[in-house]
Amino acid sequence: MRRMEFDISSDDAELQQFLKEMSFGFLASVRPDGTPGITPLNFVYENGHIYFHGSRAGEKIKSLKANQEVSFCVAREFALIPSYYTDPELACPATAFFKSVLLRGTAALVEDPTEKAAALQAMMVKLQPEGGHLPITANDEKYRGNVKGVAVVRLTVSEISAKFKFGQNLKQDEREDLAGKLEHRGCPFDHETASLMRRYAPMPENAGTDSSTES
Repeated sequence: MRRMEFDISSDDAELQQFLKEMSFGFLASVRPDGTPGITPLNFVYENGHIYFHGSRAGEKIKSLKANQEVSFCVAREFALIPSYYTDPELACPATAFFKSVLLRGTAALVEDPTEKAAALQAMMVKLQPEGGHLPITANDEKYRGNVKGVAVVRLTVSEISAKFKFGQNLKQDEREDLAGKLEHRGCPFDHETASLMRRYAPMPENAGTDSSTES
């Protein structure tokens, strides 16, 4: 059972920001022969939809034509937490701090050239933010053939769940001790992880109350 303190499924701002930041996810679908399949791919999140592209003759497109119901997962691991950071003997406390989002919905080929071009251009902006190319538009003769030939898929999201795990279940002094150890360790993303531990920390029960009276 998921611990509720890690569940941020209802926080739309956090979900939007994370999906905008990430560029790589995993598409779960059912192959034409009925067996499960999973495909790692680049994606872009625009206007509440997941977009990705591929060959019209590729396996994932064949799977989507056979069954449009799919799942899509995006995750990022920030730090591995050794067991001895919180217990000198037991292995049980070993864990990882991460963000993960699971989306379920319906995938369909985009046929409108304008929407296809917009999705492809949004992907270029994400993957190549420095520019260095002509913007992709449906009416540009240089791109018209490519836009027509490539398969672009729109995933319309019907259900979304998210888990951000950063020690929210710990007591404040335990969380600060662990954050300090990560900052001292100094591995890639350790300082960012410590910052996120403080950001997502549950608000103390007495926070926001003030016994003083203002005149």
